[in-house]
Amino acid sequence: MHAIRLHAFGPAENLTYEETAAPEPAQGQVRVAVAAAGVHLLDTALREGMQGPLPELPSLPTVPGREVAGTVDKLGEGVPAHWLGKRVVAHIGFAPGGYAEQTVTEASRLHELPADLDFAEAVALIGTGRTTMGILQFTDLTPESVVIVPAAAGGIGTLLTQYAKRRGATVIGLAGGPEKVARVRANGADLAVDYKNPAWPDEVRTYLKEQRDDRRATVVFDGVGGDAGLAAVDLLGPGGTHVVFGWSGKGLHDGEALTFTEEELAERGISQVNVLGPTMMQKAGGDNPVRTLELAALAEAATGHFTPAVQRFPLADAAAAHRALENRGTMGKVVLIP
Repeated sequence: MHAIRLHAFGPAENLTYEETAAPEPAQGQVRVAVAAAGVHLLDTALREGMQGPLPELPSLPTVPGREVAGTVDKLGEGVPAHWLGKRVVAHIGFAPGGYAEQTVTEASRLHELPADLDFAEAVALIGTGRTTMGILQFTDLTPESVVIVPAAAGGIGTLLTQYAKRRGATVIGLAGGPEKVARVRANGADLAVDYKNPAWPDEVRTYLKEQRDDRRATVVFDGVGGDAGLAAVDLLGPGGTHVVFGWSGKGLHDGEALTFTEEELAERGISQVNVLGPTMMQKAGGDNPVRTLELAALAEAATGHFTPAVQRFPLADAAAAHRALENRGTMGKVVLIP
């Protein structure tokens, strides 16, 4: 089979497309013929040799990738026979191996897919969708809500917009550049603005004054931080909530989540919820909170409430996919197609 292998930590060019032996499933595992493999921003950090939230870096050489969808083509010992030939999606956890034509994972991680769900969209749901459902646990959106979504053209931003609109909220989506702004508008945002335009906050204030009876924003779903995140928080009215789940933005606090002291929050009259780390899973609760959120995301798709945005790259072009993701040149979930 063919796979993407990393022999040394470093730049995207270190990802090489090679022929290698197909993996064999161990007891309790299945082998999946991969039809789509997800690319996560964490993958780019691991490629550079940054451990991040993982207990340790993978030993080299390694095949990156932790999100896959495809068809089960071989069963390990003890796996029920009904899984053979099933269309499935799985987050394979800390064990890498997704950027390949075939990979193995525990049968307990599998979700069977309906025939009408695209493999690439399924990959988006198992990671990005799961995170989105985790974020949404911390809000109660209503038709009175005014929601600001920085990075609204991204995978999570797309789903947050769809969910908020279904709840009747007013959604203001931020994106960088005309093409992304158009995508946000087509996704249903009431107002889509280009955060590269320094005057974008005034555009939002004018819209709210003229179209929404001068209401203030009630929720900011902030996965970017930086200047854009701070400007979005400045638009929150008293009683508003700043939900923090990332820090991909540039400018102030570059490289870290945008947080405020208790005194700053009191002065602004807002609250802040940081859903990073274990907070999201603790909120989901249960014996397997990860699977609970995965099932919730897949259920949203099954009912037509979630339509993930996906940008596809050939498996052989994994290095290009990494560069595009790092340079904010993508829209939606980045997926590799073998």
